[in-house]
Amino acid sequence: MERLAVSKIKCGTVIDHINAGKALLVLKILAIRPGCRDRVLIAMNVPSRKMGKKDIVKVENKYICDDELNKIALISPKATINLIENYEVSEKKRVKLPNVVEGIIVCPNKNCITNSREPIKSKFHVEKNGDNVKVVCHYCGKKIYELDKYIV
Repeated sequence: MERLAVSKIKCGTVIDHINAGKALLVLKILAIRPGCRDRVLIAMNVPSRKMGKKDIVKVENKYICDDELNKIALISPKATINLIENYEVSEKKRVKLPNVVEGIIVCPNKNCITNSREPIKSKFHVEKNGDNVKVVCHYCGKKIYELDKYIV
């Protein structure tokens, strides 16, 4: 297997073992947009012994919060997070799927109470089956298998 040559970052976050093709969604989750001043490195469809192919995202000067971790776990439950300080890994952790997520997924059911004028945050129960993740709306029972479109 050939080695990937990607420059190191001084401080920030490296998200590794992202499901192949999901790096751009990770950027959306992290609110990284065109014009961002910090260095952002993206590697997509990189060979991986464990996953076959994977994506990697490195973001300088950004440390991700729990809400962002939960969103990443939903789309890539095997992702690893490396916090970088002074070009070295200071902390390494795996994302962990929460049992319940609130306010980060929009229910596709137009008749769901969360899509009305009521001030109710969306709430979904998370279920994992092997590598697949689905969420079920707490209020209307709508099941979502393709989360990409519904993460806010």
